[in-house]
Amino acid sequence: VLTGLGSFGSLFSLKSVLKDYEDPVMVQSIDGVGTKTIIARKMKKFNTIGVDLVSACANDILVMGAKPVTFLDYIANDRLNPETVSEIVDGMVRACKETGVSLVGGETAEMPDTYLPGEHDLVGVITGIVDKNNIITGEHISPGDILLGLPSSGLHTNGFSLARKVFFDIAKHSVDTYLESLGATVGEALLEPHINYTNHVLSVLDTGALIKGIAHITGGGLTENVPRILPEGCAVKIKRGSWPSLPVFDNIKELGNIDTEEMYRAFNMGIGMVFIVDQKSSDIVSKALSKMITVYEIGEVVEGDKFTNYL
Repeated sequence: VLTGLGSFGSLFSLKSVLKDYEDPVMVQSIDGVGTKTIIARKMKKFNTIGVDLVSACANDILVMGAKPVTFLDYIANDRLNPETVSEIVDGMVRACKETGVSLVGGETAEMPDTYLPGEHDLVGVITGIVDKNNIITGEHISPGDILLGLPSSGLHTNGFSLARKVFFDIAKHSVDTYLESLGATVGEALLEPHINYTNHVLSVLDTGALIKGIAHITGGGLTENVPRILPEGCAVKIKRGSWPSLPVFDNIKELGNIDTEEMYRAFNMGIGMVFIVDQKSSDIVSKALSKMITVYEIGEVVEGDKFTNYL
């Protein structure tokens, strides 16, 4: 990083980064954390929402095989509270340090009458690098390949409008309500940070295993996100129950009387990222991540037209 605070733009030297690439391609993504900020406000706890922002952005470029390099943030609300902004940025700093990403700049905006009092809007922009020959596109996925699921920590950053309706409007709970079935308060369960899979994905890529496709399970759940990386003529069969269910989803389904299909479309249901590999690479991936996270074989690729079928 070549610039400090107060600059109009951020400067970042690519010399040491690009030496590891033959034909470097820049990969960028922009994302937010949705209405999870409302939970942070209700909890008066903002030091994890920045972690969520970095994770949501990083995971979206990791699926293409990119290594995240720099991060920019945008924080807006009606009236800036320096302590709140400091908490949010602290989360970003921690997340960036843990994954080797440089937080190169940001913007804060105070816009009365645009945002409701106390509410925040967060946006992150991430830039990564991948060698053109190593871009993961999903084009080589074929029937018989295996789906490996990496567990999520909870809702991550999607499905909060529905979750809030269920817990607060239907069940009449508050963020401070402790539920034995959750083993935590409602607020604690909903505010659980989004897992950043940077170190997981980079560890797998370092093995040289053939990774045919990776999907970040965000809004749309497994139902809509896995088909996004499938080539023509391929579909997937996913076996429900092949990974542990998380209490937060069980509670939402029961309290809201929500149909199973809708749950799998609205939430990640306990799987935050999916690798699609052949059988040989499946073993390599599981071994590479054995000390970091539990990997579950959740399904397979079959012939079909880009859809998700559940067993």
